[in-house]
Amino acid sequence: MPQVEPDQRRSARVVARSGRVAGIPRLFDAVLLDRDGTLIEDVPYNGDPDRVRPMPGARVALDALRAAGLRLAVVTNQSGLAKGLFTTAQLRAVHARVEQLLGPFDAWLVCPHDEVDRCDCRKPAPKLIHAAARRLGTTPQRCVLIGDIGRDVTAALAAGAQAVLVPTPLTRPAETSAAPWVAADLSTAVAEILRRQTAIAPASHRSTAESAAPPPLTAVESAAPPLVKAGPARPSRSSAGTGTVLVVRSDSAGDVVVTGPGIRAVAAHARRVVLLCGPRGRAAADLLPGVDTVVVHQLPWIDPAPAPTTAPDIAALTATLAAVNADEAIIFTSYHQSPLPLALLLRTVGVGRISAISDDYPGSLLDLRHRVPVGVPEPERALSLAAAAGYPLPPDDEPTLRLRPVPPPPGRAGAPGYVVLHPGSAAQSRGLPPDLAVELVRTLVHVGHRVVVTGGPDEVALTAHVAGGDAVDLGGGTELAELAATVAGAAAVIVGNTGPAHLAAAYGIPVVSLFAPTVPFGQWGPWRVPTVRLGDPDAPCRGTRAATCPVPGHPCLSRIRPEEVLTALTLLGVAPSRPPRSAGATALARSGR
Repeated sequence: MPQVEPDQRRSARVVARSGRVAGIPRLFDAVLLDRDGTLIEDVPYNGDPDRVRPMPGARVALDALRAAGLRLAVVTNQSGLAKGLFTTAQLRAVHARVEQLLGPFDAWLVCPHDEVDRCDCRKPAPKLIHAAARRLGTTPQRCVLIGDIGRDVTAALAAGAQAVLVPTPLTRPAETSAAPWVAADLSTAVAEILRRQTAIAPASHRSTAESAAPPPLTAVESAAPPLVKAGPARPSRSSAGTGTVLVVRSDSAGDVVVTGPGIRAVAAHARRVVLLCGPRGRAAADLLPGVDTVVVHQLPWIDPAPAPTTAPDIAALTATLAAVNADEAIIFTSYHQSPLPLALLLRTVGVGRISAISDDYPGSLLDLRHRVPVGVPEPERALSLAAAAGYPLPPDDEPTLRLRPVPPPPGRAGAPGYVVLHPGSAAQSRGLPPDLAVELVRTLVHVGHRVVVTGGPDEVALTAHVAGGDAVDLGGGTELAELAATVAGAAAVIVGNTGPAHLAAAYGIPVVSLFAPTVPFGQWGPWRVPTVRLGDPDAPCRGTRAATCPVPGHPCLSRIRPEEVLTALTLLGVAPSRPPRSAGATALARSGR
């Protein structure tokens, strides 16, 4: 019998990471906090302990974090040292006063440089975040930073941490719009951190029940006949586990990928997991650890361009669901989608327990009606539903996106370490303007980056135009598994809000996210992977969920300059792998402009 790789087992276990509390899955080990404007009132260049004033509610909020077992560190730029406006001794006295008023911190990380020093530790550079995580015995992915300006958020995301912006009168509106997570004050930020931490913790099976809070987002799929395909034989769980659980995510490949942590949580406890997905998510389903059988059927109440609903189609779907013979079903959806039509069909075939997130009154269709606030990242949303249904992620599995191992990248891509540029998207509004993509390739290649351009079979003309004679063109030449392999071999991925961003997150590859604000960045941006966001967060398309750009000229992305992408790659620690092609390009790369 062929050997089964550990990552292909249905339980989808991984090695335990530092900071893990035995038996409890945790999103966060630590909270990092900016100092001025976040913990204490912003007194410019303050070297006087008597002028320290805590922000309202700060002590109570910090004590709540300490009581929850979270470690605390301060990460702060203090250019007053470089300017000679106060001494190191005065800075220490200020910090001693902060601790006297707010309680102890586990670490203080200070950048003492001025902006003109061009150091690598001043936020928005991520070095302080990495250093704080090391001091606290964890990783940036298990940290969340609370700050009051955009450079705090940029530093956190570039390190792979999560970030909460608590605006003050000094915070620029564009910084608030661009932030993935905004809270009214420090107390509110802390309450949401603790709520998210608790949301993925274990929950016992309940019969008819509701779990607290309010809803989320996106769809896609295409017509195809129903298909049931069995996966490879896998080791079964103990007889104490649940029997057959049907999990549902009828969306595109990226949507299926971001549901992966929730599906792994179910698979860790169930003896058999069957995934119902749409045709567009089929290839991604094959890459998910934890799935035994895939059922493919287009759901007309989910698909953005559905075929007419017919009685034979619904009869075929009902028959397919009956053949699964599920003991239980968990319906994963986005916030604007309804689980109730499918729940009705599952009731008619005798599924004994059905769980889903639903704002609409479900009557007797759901046994567990879960609620999630708008804006929660999609993977956390899925994890919280699984946990509410009684399927927490096991303590030896990290709450991250993860896919099965893939073969080496295609030979045409070259040795690993190239930069992937993926200009297209199934939704035109989320792809890159072609002229911008062309300019990016030329600039990246000229400063010494090796660039690989990727795209689907219907994007061959686009990728050929973008690659020109400067980059490797893999357009139309990769199925999803090969695309995943190409992404896994990259030093970074430059992409809009589309599937390869989530593939990159699953393989831990940094992302330059050219993000159209048609959907919320905090909900759909790359999750728990080093990321720099670019684009206009206040463009007129904001929040429209438009698949086609509703504004002439695609202004949310077309105004991005290649120099911004170079700066983003520098923040992510991605350097050119070749000498620049010209002296002008050398100057461009060094200046980060």
